Amino acid sequence: MVGTQPQPLEGAWALILGASSGFGEAVSLELAGLGMDIVGVHLDRRSTQPNVDRIVGEIKNKGRESLFFNVNAADPEKRREVLDAVQARIGRSGAESPIRVLLHSLAFGTLKPFIAEVEADALTQAQMDMTQDVMANSLVYWTQDLVQRKLMGRGGRIFAMTSAGGARVWKTYGAVSAAKAALESHVRQLTLELGPHGITVNAIMAGVTDTPALRKIPGSDRMIEMAQAKNPSGRLTTPRDVAAAIGLLAHPKAQWVTGNVICVDGGEFVVD
Repeated sequence: MVGTQPQPLEGAWALILGASSGFGEAVSLELAGLGMDIVGVHLDRRSTQPNVDRIVGEIKNKGRESLFFNVNAADPEKRREVLDAVQARIGRSGAESPIRVLLHSLAFGTLKPFIAEVEADALTQAQMDMTQDVMANSLVYWTQDLVQRKLMGRGGRIFAMTSAGGARVWKTYGAVSAAKAALESHVRQLTLELGPHGITVNAIMAGVTDTPALRKIPGSDRMIEMAQAKNPSGRLTTPRDVAAAIGLLAHPKAQWVTGNVICVDGGEFVVD
């Protein structure tokens, strides 16, 4: 009897930044279902830790391994500690460049207007810098470390979650909008520099998706109404829609797809 052939992604690892909810959770479970083991980085309080435990349990039920770290992904020292632990664990496997996928799905920024009647209500420099560092620049730093440590190499896939807000405006969304625009710029630059390494880099622009991050934006109910009204499919994007697309793009046959902002939104963005 001929044995079944291993799946293309089986036995590789995915590193998910923002793994405990929304897109990060859905991608973790999708890639585990495709045979990948999962490194998850998240920042959760005790009250939301049970959801993380549930995700870890679902990954285990799919027959895959997981390593989860409850730390600030934008902290350089914590990044070093996570990658030291990952290298110690995965390095024992003997696999070359064992991390196949990096997903950057960090949604932590300040939602304040640039201009306000009361000075204390306006965005500060520290808040702008923090938003930019977490939601954009941290992609570069994690990528640098993965490549320098030889944890990711030829065949690697990097995905960064962007949004229509990188090109459009919404009250209080200014700092996040700037971060998304910078994130897309980082994707283009990394595409150029990682091409010789055989690593692809793409930004994923999801349609309006009802996630915990969306619900933190003032006026999110109105965003949802507008998206449902104009989306050709008449519904919101779901985290599973996005996870399924990333699962496809992680396949070896997608090696020539790089340097793009890929809309996963049912056509929502192109409709006025």
